[in-house]
Amino acid sequence: MRDGVGDATITVHGTEFTSHGMGEPYAGSITLMPGERPKAFDLAFTAGPPQGLTNRGIYKLDGDTWTICLATRADARPRRFATRADSGIALETLQRDTGTRRASRTPASEINPAASPTVSSGAPTEIEGEWPMVSAVLDGKALAPEMVKWCKRVTRGNVTQILAGSQSMLDAEFTLDASQAPSHIDYVNRSGKNKGKAQAGIYELSGDALRICTAAPGGTRPAEFASTKGDGRSYTVWRRT
Repeated sequence: MRDGVGDATITVHGTEFTSHGMGEPYAGSITLMPGERPKAFDLAFTAGPPQGLTNRGIYKLDGDTWTICLATRADARPRRFATRADSGIALETLQRDTGTRRASRTPASEINPAASPTVSSGAPTEIEGEWPMVSAVLDGKALAPEMVKWCKRVTRGNVTQILAGSQSMLDAEFTLDASQAPSHIDYVNRSGKNKGKAQAGIYELSGDALRICTAAPGGTRPAEFASTKGDGRSYTVWRRT
């Protein structure tokens, strides 16, 4: 199933599921309760930031369209297909991939391994330190608040990592050029599917607030702090602890 934004997917094989999208894979087991009204399901996570937790939800299936409503913060199951700001309720509509391309099945133990410590031989820069995430827009889609709270940026010398819990979303060496307007940041990815690839971006530091907007690997450097659907950019805001 795909949510219509970038390559975000939920793949179900029997009672197991994996979810990929916005850089943070998850895995676990799914239990369906089609006899409930509305139909209900539980997700027990074995990989990803919510590892060890069980989220409860409701669903409806109309042909190849799957609508899910999931509680991410409490045991109480949603009663209707609706959400509101800061409710901890995630509402998504997904479309079954009926084409010939199928997502490969990846064991939970092999996806998005725990990040190794940030090691650097470079001197500290102006973005040194730890930065909890304030907000993120990835390929035009805002990251849900319940995901934002898991994420932080850790920068040591010329290496920066973005972590969701203990899972690595970005692991890269970087250079800064504050003589440009806006200031430039350039990554070379150290690990993951983009290992060895470069990414061009811009940044703005104001006190303890940091904004960064980067293109997808090989893409054109952004000229503004924004991301729209299909541009492959990530626009993130951070606040230094």
